[in-house]
Amino acid sequence: MTDRATHAVRRSFPTLSGLSLFKGLRRPPTHCLNLALQGGGAHGAFTWGVLDALLEEPSIAFDGLSGSSAGAMNAVVFADGWLKGGRDGARQGLADFWTGIGKHMPSQSTPFDLNPLRELLNRQIDFARLRSNCPFKLFVGTTQANTGKLRLFRETELSVDVMLASACQPKIHHPVEIEGEPYWDGAYSANPAVFPLFYDCDSRDVLLVLLSPLKRKTTPRTVDETEARIVELAFSANFFREMRMFAYADEFSGTTLLSWGRLERRLLNMRFHMIDTDPLPSLHRSDTKLLAHAPFLELLRGQGRERATRWLHAHLAGVGRASTIDVQKYFT
Repeated sequence: MTDRATHAVRRSFPTLSGLSLFKGLRRPPTHCLNLALQGGGAHGAFTWGVLDALLEEPSIAFDGLSGSSAGAMNAVVFADGWLKGGRDGARQGLADFWTGIGKHMPSQSTPFDLNPLRELLNRQIDFARLRSNCPFKLFVGTTQANTGKLRLFRETELSVDVMLASACQPKIHHPVEIEGEPYWDGAYSANPAVFPLFYDCDSRDVLLVLLSPLKRKTTPRTVDETEARIVELAFSANFFREMRMFAYADEFSGTTLLSWGRLERRLLNMRFHMIDTDPLPSLHRSDTKLLAHAPFLELLRGQGRERATRWLHAHLAGVGRASTIDVQKYFT
């Protein structure tokens, strides 16, 4: 294992160091991933299932997690649970959070209604402990309402208001103010932000967990369908722009590789992997993003687990070696 990978693994196991790093583990982690977690309301329960399956695989360590809205919720709940009880703690934390969403969120409303969500987060997340001893690098996306700029909050800045800001839907809630600045849902400016996983993390492997389809098979016809698609495009535009940058880095390297500097070489060393929802009809209807109903959330969890299990069987060996998706095919 390289020094860089070992450093990332040590952050995943903060209570261990030196020769005792893997003491008591049946199999030490050999693959280190960054996670880019897309938001999508109740559809975030699919990501719950994905993470649940990944946590069962002892050969995977984690470095950085980036997400907005539901993606941010999953990332922070994951980190809080890990801090309290390792892999099993992270699995339990995710289960508790999404069970709480299914039980306590009001019907006919967003699954991230801010008032009950505040209570749920305050009950479950130890923000002070996370700020001082987070096991991973966290990047929580929010949108500055007055400028449209992306603001990424790091693990040392986490609070319940940061989480509420990341999920604040402007058509439903007033902006969430943090230090006098109003914030909206982070998905408007990054869903999710990939660049911090490139600049600030040691692992060169990024697993994209996507909730929105990369390509719709039908064109919207009604007013409601068109409005939903416009919102979806707005949420995905910055993500596609970032991914095109990585795709073009490989395309333009060509024979000029020897003249490239540190930044370009780092771009070429990035490896991307993906778990998406295509062609699951349960996740391709925009209206079901508001369906905070326990049986539906459990259905999505099961589908996420099944997709992640298939990905592990097919592609885990590629982590640390090469991208397991064709980035140019999907993002250019």
